[in-house]
Order: sequence, then structure tokens, then C-alpha cells
Amino acid sequence: MQYPSNVLLAQPPKLLDQVRAKIRLKHYSIRTEQAYTDWIRRFILHFGKRHPREMGAAEVEQFLSHLAVVGQVSASTQNQARSALLFLYKEVLGIELPWLENVELAKTGKRLPVVLTREEVQAILSRLTGTHWLVGSLLYGTGMRILECLRLRVQDVDMARREILIRDAKGHKDRVTMLPSSLVKPLQAHLEKVKALHDSDLAQGFGAVYLPFALERKYPNGAKEWLWQYVFPSAKLSADPRSNAVRRHHLQEQGIQRAVKQAVRDAGLTKRASPHTFRHSFATHLLEGGYDIRTVQELLGHSDVQITMIYTHVLNKGGKGVTSPLDLLA
Repeated sequence: MQYPSNVLLAQPPKLLDQVRAKIRLKHYSIRTEQAYTDWIRRFILHFGKRHPREMGAAEVEQFLSHLAVVGQVSASTQNQARSALLFLYKEVLGIELPWLENVELAKTGKRLPVVLTREEVQAILSRLTGTHWLVGSLLYGTGMRILECLRLRVQDVDMARREILIRDAKGHKDRVTMLPSSLVKPLQAHLEKVKALHDSDLAQGFGAVYLPFALERKYPNGAKEWLWQYVFPSAKLSADPRSNAVRRHHLQEQGIQRAVKQAVRDAGLTKRASPHTFRHSFATHLLEGGYDIRTVQELLGHSDVQITMIYTHVLNKGGKGVTSPLDLLA
């Protein structure tokens, strides 16, 4: 039987398209979407493109073991793969598989954070310039994570109150941190340049940014308003990976990471410092300054004070602040 050319037969969406649709329905981030679809694709290819419905506990455990033994991935990477497969079976395929939730998580070792001294922080910041310096200074001066900083919108910075509102941070929570007084003028000068760039985009028919969830429908013209613009916009326009709309995204963290890594190298430091190290140093230096650990917990956005307690282990110099008996001989 032949169908008229104008009749399209509805094809069921492919599995990975179903995964993407479910992830977007649950408002997961684009990074989670990319990571989960990649792990599910690798799982399917590992078993010769068999459909996950045809597989079960044995295949999942074999795949996770293969990652650890052959791939030698870290415990956190293995756990991310497990989470992706759990999402696939439970949320996409609608298959309740108790065994998958019982698959043991890989043990992640406890690591003390790398912390810089104040002199080392100054040495790194003095070797950063322009936007890289401003971002690095904000990371150390506020305790923000790098993506929290790069995703800031103009309306999130309150110059008068010296506050920064961090929206939808880790754990989908908002929190407030301080805006260092020493950064007010540099930040104002930076925003003047960003405003000029935004005006130029508008004049060329662009000027829109991504608005999360249903805000784009709620505020049809909001994407082009100044208050919604990123504080640290990208130098180039780019197509949104989900909608293909041409927008100006925020800066990518890779550029900041490379700049900090080079500054650490130029400063002659032997610590494995990264932009996230500024956050660790922020917390440690506040505790050294006598601030209450609960206050530091709120500024960092930790859900449990026990997470913040790790910084108390790096407060004392040397091994737990104990003087070596060798030094007593002198």
C-alpha cells in the first residue's frame, strides 16, 4: 500500500531524544543533559547497540566495573555514569528496577582542599588582567563557584547594598553573599563596557540572552532587557544548543581556568591551584579572621555545616598545629 506524499508517518522518537525530552521537562541543566546522554550512548555501544530494555543488572554492573577496571575512571565519574543509567531506566523507560538503586556507589576518598595563603592569592591576582582579574577577585572576595560568577545577571549585583544574589546555585537554592567594596568601581567600569556591547547588539537585531524555564514566556521582551544581561558576556554571539537561537552567552570557564593556571605557574607556586581554590581560600581566611562557621556556611551555600567543617582542618599550620619534636631540639 502506498501513502500519499503529503502524509507523514509519525515515527516514535529515538531513545536519546526521549532522554533529552525528559531531562528538559525536569529542568536539568544542559551539562547534565550532555553528560547523561553521553553515558547512555556509551552504555548502548558497549553492548553492541542492544536496547537497554533487553539488558539488566548484569550488564549495568559489568559496564560500571569496566569503567573502573579498564577505564580507570575516578569514583565520581563512575557514580555519574550510574546516575545516568538510573535516570534512563526509571525516568525514561519507566522500568522500576530495585537492583539498580542498590548498585553500590564507588567510594570517593576524602580530600583536604588546596588553600592559598593571602600572599599567594595576591601573587596570582597580580598576574591576571582585565576580565580575568575581575572574575578571580570576585571568586576570592565572595566565595562563589566559577559558574555562579559567570552566570550572574546585571540585576543580581546590588552596588548600594554591597550584595550579590546567587540564583539557582548548587541544590537549586538562592543565596546572598557580599560584594567587596574594593570591587565596586572596577565592576561599575566593567558594566559600562558591557552596556555598550549590549546596545550594539540591539542595534544589529540581537541583544537577547537565555532566560531559564518559563521566564521567556512570562516576559516576552525580557531576554533583551538590560537587567537580564550577563555580567560577563561572551565576546561572540553563538547559537543556543537547544533552540538554535542566536544569543550572547556568558563567558566559558575554560578561559578563566587557563588564565589562573598560567598565573599560578608565573608566580612560581607549587600548589595545584585553580579558580575553585579561591573559594576554599575565601572560607579558610574568614575562619582565620574569627568569623562564625555558620556564617561561612551560609555564604558558601552549604546544606550542612559538616561540609564547611572541612576548612577547620586546614586552619592550623603543620600537622594539626602540633610542633615537631625536631624543632624543639633547636
